[in-house]
Amino acid sequence: MRVTFESEGTSVVGELMLPEGEGPFPAVVLLGPLTSVKEQATGSYAAALAKRGFAALSFDPRYFGESGGEPRQYEDPEAKIADVRAALGFLGEHEAIDAARLTAVGVCAGAGYMAGAVAADPRIKAFGTVAGFFHSADMQRQWMGADKLEASIARAKQSREAFEKDGEVETIPAVGKEGEVAMPLAEAFEYYGTQRGQLGGYINRFALMSREKTLPYDAMGFAQRIEVPVVMVHSEKALAPALARSFHDALGSSDKAIHWLESEGQIDFYDDPQRIEPALDHITTAFRRVV
Repeated sequence: MRVTFESEGTSVVGELMLPEGEGPFPAVVLLGPLTSVKEQATGSYAAALAKRGFAALSFDPRYFGESGGEPRQYEDPEAKIADVRAALGFLGEHEAIDAARLTAVGVCAGAGYMAGAVAADPRIKAFGTVAGFFHSADMQRQWMGADKLEASIARAKQSREAFEKDGEVETIPAVGKEGEVAMPLAEAFEYYGTQRGQLGGYINRFALMSREKTLPYDAMGFAQRIEVPVVMVHSEKALAPALARSFHDALGSSDKAIHWLESEGQIDFYDDPQRIEPALDHITTAFRRVV
């Protein structure tokens, strides 16, 4: 069912999938990859979770899809964390949901962002990640080099200031085969740049000012503060498996596990049932012990 709720004064639109039978149900709030919308990866996981007895909420973060907020296509980790917390409030007040049994799942970049919400919000009783990209400020600096990183952040700041002055939003493609793009991976283009990922209100654009927030974002800094049970699913062929190991090792929780599955790469975790179902086998088994 289509639902709406407010997050810091902005309207957020989601899709709440309920299991068959009588509630109240345990619930999962989902957060997906960079620039994604609710009909893509999180929609696939929500549908599968509902079949397993969990109410599941996928939503368009503010600035994306059907949700409000300006500028459009603005990737802001802090805003996404706030949107997750607003989603928890919505779920906690829903008559079909058991407010004492709320959990969270993040896919790709959504896992790294969700870490910030899990660390801050005691309403989340367990945390699952799928092919998570766990942003590391230190590693970002190593990958790019200090000069290029600082130049990119400075350019993003200039873009933000221009938007604040005249309302014009400088964007680049989220994916593409040439030129400057937000996700310069052939695999990303195979999903977002083709019919495979053209779902819902997806727009292949990325507000350049986003890099002021995304480049220094540090999911690793939240790991030690996470004390609830955590179950991670990853693949050696998915994005940054070394960061997944580091995040797992840094977690403050004593109840944690990381499961390594076979995959073609990263994006088959977004929509391939042969990846989604075994990932959720691990996650829902762990969640049921808690909720």
